[in-house]
Amino acid sequence: MESISSFTLRTRLYWAFVVGMGALCAFFAIVSLRHDSFLELGFLVVVAVGVSGFKIRLPGVFGTLSLNYIIILVALLALGAGAGMIVALTSTLTQCLISTQARPHWYQVLFSVASVALPVLAADQTLTLFRAVHLDPTGWVALVAAASVYFVLNTLTIAGIVGFTSGRSVVKVWKEAYLWTSPQYMVGGVIAEVIHYLSKGLGWGALGAMLPFIYLLYRSYTTYLGRVREQQEHIAEIAALHLRTIETLALAIDAKDDTTAAHLRRVQVYAMGIGSELNLTSLEMEALNAAALLHDVGKLAVPEYIVSKPGKLTPEEFEKMKIHPVVGAEILERVGFPYPVVPIVRAHHEKFDGTGYPDGLAGDQIPIGARILSVVDCLDALSSDRQYRKACPLEEAMEVVTAQSGKAFDPRVVDVLQRKYRELERQATAEAPSSPKLSTNLKIVRGLAPAAGFAEADDRSYERRRNSGDFSVSIVSARREFQLLTDVINELGNSLSLEDTLALLAVRLGKAVAHDSIAVYLLRDGKLIPHFVKGDSYRLFSSLEIPLGQGLSGWVAENNVPIINGNPGVEPGYLNDPRQVTTLRSAIVVPLRSQDVTVGALALYAQASEAFTADHKRLLLAIAPKAAHAIENSLRFERAANAADTDDLTGLANARFLFSHLQREIAGCARTGGSFAVILMDLDRFKQANDQHGHLAGNRILQSVARGLRRNIRVGDIVARLGGDEFVVVLRGSAEYLKDYLGYIEQITGRLSIDSECEAAVSISAGVALYPSDGADAETLLERADERMYEAKRQKRLRTASEEKNSSRPVDTNPKQTETLLVA
Repeated sequence: MESISSFTLRTRLYWAFVVGMGALCAFFAIVSLRHDSFLELGFLVVVAVGVSGFKIRLPGVFGTLSLNYIIILVALLALGAGAGMIVALTSTLTQCLISTQARPHWYQVLFSVASVALPVLAADQTLTLFRAVHLDPTGWVALVAAASVYFVLNTLTIAGIVGFTSGRSVVKVWKEAYLWTSPQYMVGGVIAEVIHYLSKGLGWGALGAMLPFIYLLYRSYTTYLGRVREQQEHIAEIAALHLRTIETLALAIDAKDDTTAAHLRRVQVYAMGIGSELNLTSLEMEALNAAALLHDVGKLAVPEYIVSKPGKLTPEEFEKMKIHPVVGAEILERVGFPYPVVPIVRAHHEKFDGTGYPDGLAGDQIPIGARILSVVDCLDALSSDRQYRKACPLEEAMEVVTAQSGKAFDPRVVDVLQRKYRELERQATAEAPSSPKLSTNLKIVRGLAPAAGFAEADDRSYERRRNSGDFSVSIVSARREFQLLTDVINELGNSLSLEDTLALLAVRLGKAVAHDSIAVYLLRDGKLIPHFVKGDSYRLFSSLEIPLGQGLSGWVAENNVPIINGNPGVEPGYLNDPRQVTTLRSAIVVPLRSQDVTVGALALYAQASEAFTADHKRLLLAIAPKAAHAIENSLRFERAANAADTDDLTGLANARFLFSHLQREIAGCARTGGSFAVILMDLDRFKQANDQHGHLAGNRILQSVARGLRRNIRVGDIVARLGGDEFVVVLRGSAEYLKDYLGYIEQITGRLSIDSECEAAVSISAGVALYPSDGADAETLLERADERMYEAKRQKRLRTASEEKNSSRPVDTNPKQTETLLVA
């Protein structure tokens, strides 16, 4: 604690009160000091300072007790309040400053010294009172009373500051950390009376004779407390091991369902807050804390595709999901928790009106921890993004929970949640999950096949058609489906253009399955990218990038399992933009696989709820393999065509494409009377940079230049790599845009070292040729631009030589500028 200002207001007021009262008590005691006792007082001060080193560390609090109170009591008995006060203040100050592990702050020292003044004065007044009433001729009762008063006031004062600064109950701190030391004070009081009695006959040498007994008392307590601390440390280690076991089980759940970690932490914060408000016992709170983390551990026994399914569960899937409370309870029974975790986990899906599962418990039959968890679990599920829907605002989620009070949920728990949910939400948001991420996406290279070999892949069986009773409709429908399949099979492979293939697929599906929007997602680098979108919410679906395994389409592509009548609102969740919404209400998604490789996913969306049927799914599953094969062929053709016209290193157009483009531009401008510019560039001192920093650094420089040139290009213009470190840009339009683009090239030079992560003295020289004034064919234009580029290089060298000759200062060898030369 660096400053007293960091205390709460209540703590500072308490600190000021104790310091003020201590100052008053010290003043009243010292003014009564007898002037004939300075020698004895000095002797007692020296002994008290020595004894103050006998400090006893107290378990449970950051504090110590010293045996100097024995000498304080001796001073009170023999010399009165003034001497006792001086002995107390001096020895306490010494105790604060000597033999401390950390140097205390001034306000801590001041509080410690002041806090002893009131107990000393109160103990003296107790002795005076007993002497005045003549009820204790032996003096033992008075001494016991004085020692008791000193003990209570001294320990309560210290417990007060400990409680206020740690946020704990003062009485609880006093009972746990100080009350058990009361026998020590009583024994110390007896020793003080013996010393006082012997000093009357033997003089103050009796005090020296009693010092071994004081040390023996000190050693007995330190030995006892050492064993207590060892036991407490052992208990703490066991508790920590227990907690790590709980966290490990929770981590196992996280490995099964990646959305669970944040859910568990949030449920834990809410549950513990409600449990505290309902005044649960310490054992109930411990059980609730563990159950909040472990209540879903039974999901380890549920198939993963059901746990993470981004749509409604079928009755069969729900039956499998309902086993998780029972399995979770069976797993946790083996742990042997010392508090009732298992009943909470088993009952956390029970409902207050008895309609829950697995046992149909109702009302108070349900453990209070399970009643709390069921409410909190529901609120978190409603207010969090899930695979099957977007999150509700917290207030709306709370309204849904409140509506179920007395039905699904305990009204007492709901009432507490209504009062505290905003505060608990702030607390849960502030406490980010700290669970380590598991290596669930790690690819293991070793291990080619299991010892028993691989199983043969079974063909997926389709659902049987339901008997409709209207045979004519069934016959017509079957003929229409057969014709559709025949058309798709015959036509999909006719074009190698990906766009034509997807457009044809959309046309054919539009006639067979009614829908309001279609999207074909193709898998790229672990994400589904929309390559064809048509219909409602076109802009929304066109902008998606869905991680594999997430959303409707991502889940279908990863698990190779279709989804029927899923929620389309799940897909826009990956835009991270709450303003993006869709009016579509149902979706059917099937995987696209070619030769056992996932190509992507085909999704149809509709505005109506439950718009798709099992027949639609069967039809799409029949078309999907042919569509995936046609898409794969189109992608191969597209990649081959791109490779022929693209530079591998930079991704720019290559020389072959450049000449074709120039010929098309010349032909077009000859017809329309238009013009264009050719900018030819190369990199100055690139060879030196390549030799000095290596070819990888040289590649990064070339890629950085390519990104910069392409960043500011317009539609219709191109950037190409002619070869080596030479680049060509073909620009349509006005001279003003040409001037602007040359400015962009200068900016590329200025950022080259940062973008390429290579400190190299590389710059760009450029020459410009204009069609038709500088040439009427591609070769002439490139030759003219090349001449002007080398003229720009020559002028740069002449200027550099002139600057070196005329300036005494060294010339910058890395000029951040681009040389261009344009001759009209």
